[in-house]
Amino acid sequence: MFERASGILLHPTSLPGEYGIGDLGQAFGWIEFLEAAGQQLWQVMPLGPTGFGDSPYQCFSAFAGNPYLISMHLLEDQGLLPAGALADAPTFPESHVDYGTVIPFKLSKLDISFHYFKEVATPEQQASVAAFRKAQGYWLEDYALFMACKEAHGGRAWNEWDAAIRLRQPDALATYRLEQKDNIDKQVYWQWLFYSQWLSVKNYANAKGIKIIGDIPIFVAYDSADTWANRKQFYLDEDGNPTVIAGVPPDYFSETGQRWGNPLYRWKVMKENGYAWWVSRFKSTLDFFDIIRVDHFRGFEAYWEIPAEEPTAIKGRWVRGPGQDFFDALRRELGTLPIIAEDLGVITPAVEKLRDENDLPGMRVLHFAFAGDPYDPYLPHNYIPNTVVYTGTHDNDTTLGWYAQISPEEKDFVRRYLARDDQDIAWEFVRMAFSTIAVFAIAPLQDMLRLGTEARMNLPGKAGGNWGWRFSWEMLEDWLAPALYDMTNLYARTPYQPPQDTPYRQSITNSDVEEDHH
Repeated sequence: MFERASGILLHPTSLPGEYGIGDLGQAFGWIEFLEAAGQQLWQVMPLGPTGFGDSPYQCFSAFAGNPYLISMHLLEDQGLLPAGALADAPTFPESHVDYGTVIPFKLSKLDISFHYFKEVATPEQQASVAAFRKAQGYWLEDYALFMACKEAHGGRAWNEWDAAIRLRQPDALATYRLEQKDNIDKQVYWQWLFYSQWLSVKNYANAKGIKIIGDIPIFVAYDSADTWANRKQFYLDEDGNPTVIAGVPPDYFSETGQRWGNPLYRWKVMKENGYAWWVSRFKSTLDFFDIIRVDHFRGFEAYWEIPAEEPTAIKGRWVRGPGQDFFDALRRELGTLPIIAEDLGVITPAVEKLRDENDLPGMRVLHFAFAGDPYDPYLPHNYIPNTVVYTGTHDNDTTLGWYAQISPEEKDFVRRYLARDDQDIAWEFVRMAFSTIAVFAIAPLQDMLRLGTEARMNLPGKAGGNWGWRFSWEMLEDWLAPALYDMTNLYARTPYQPPQDTPYRQSITNSDVEEDHH
C-alpha cells in the first residue's frame, strides 16, 4: 500500500511563532523545509482541543480541532481581527509553551474575532460557515453545545454538571441551546476557522508531495463531547460515571501498571449499528490526514479492563475486543485503510494476526532494540518491509537523552552494532532508521537537531509540564536540509528515479532481445 519514504515527527504546537505556541500559519514554512530536506512525510499527534494536562491524547472531542493552533496572522490577513487587536500581546517564551499564559490570550483574541465576524462578515463568509455547520453537524452540534455547557459550569467535567443537562434530558438540551446560543455559535465559528486553516496547510503539503500522518487514540477522554453525547456506547452507570476504565497491566516498566481512566466501549452495542460512530471518526480523520496511526492497536484484539474504583491498574482483566469484524466494517464503508498499527509493548500472536491479516505496517523503535540480544525484533536486521521505524516517539526521551541514561552494556551493544563510535549518536540513529528496509522511517525533529532531554515532548505518568517543547527557525541551520536530503536520497527514500547505466549495470531494451527461432 505504501511506498518507501521518510519523514519527521513534529506536533504543530512545537512550531515557532510569536504568540506563545506553534500555529497553523507557521506550518507553511515548515512544509517548505520538509520539501527542501527531501521528506515526504510529516507526522503529528492528535489535533483535538486539549483539556487538563494539555495532552493531545485527552481531548474534548475526537472530531474537533484545537483552537489554540489557529493562526492570529492568518486571521489578520483575512480581515477577521480588528486593527490593533494583537497590540497587547505579552512576551512569550520561545523555547516552550506556557499554556497558562497562552490559553487565555488565544481564547480572548478568538472571542474578539467571533464578535468582529458578526459585524463584518461578507455574505460569502456567512454562507461558508453555514455550509460547514451543516456538513459537520453530525458531531459539531453536540461538541459546540458541550463546550458551551462546560463554560456555563465553570469548566467542570460533565459528570459535575446539573443533573438534567448531564443526563441530556430533552427539556434541558432545548433550554441550553437557547440560552447558550451565542457561545454555541462561537464554538462553531472557531471550528470553521480551524478546519479552513488546517485544510489549507494539508493542501499545501500534498501539492509538494508531502503526506501527513495523523493519530487516532483508540480511547477517548471521559470529559469529552464524544462520551457525553454517546453514553449508551460506553460502560457508564445511570449517573454517567464510568464503571470500568482503560489502562495496561503491570509490566517491566511499572509495578502498578498504567491507569489511564478513559471510559471503555460497549463493543456489542457499537456492532449493532455497524460501528457507525467509528466509521464517522475515521472518515473525519481522513479529511485531516493522508495516513492514520492507530494508537494502542492491540486494544482492538483485547484490552485491559480496570474497575473504576481501583486506584491502580493492578486489578483488571483482559477482555476481547471487536477484532476482525471491526476492520471489515470499516473497509466496507471506507475502502482501503491507510493505517499504521501502533503495536508497541507486549503483543500476542492474536494481535499480530489481526495486524497482518489487514496488511497493516507495525512499528519498531530503535530505543527499544539494544537491551536484548541479536534476535530482538526492534533491531533493524530483523525487520520486514511492511514496518515503520522510529528513532523514538513522542513518549520517548530524545536519542541523546536516552543514550546518556542507558547501561554501559547497552552502549557497548550500540557501538558494536553501528561499527563506529558514538560521538554523534542522534544523527547515527537517524541514519540507521533511514537505511533499514522499513517502508517508512521517521524521526522526531529533536533527534535531527541533536537535542537532549530538555527537548523531550512527553514523560508518561508525569502530570504536568509535558507537550511544551518548541524550536526556532534559527535551529534549522543551513546545512541541515541538504544533509538530510542527501541521506534520504542515499537510502532511496526520495521519489523513485530509474537507475543510470554504470559499468557494472547496463540496461537492455526489448529490441536487443531476439526471438528463439529454433
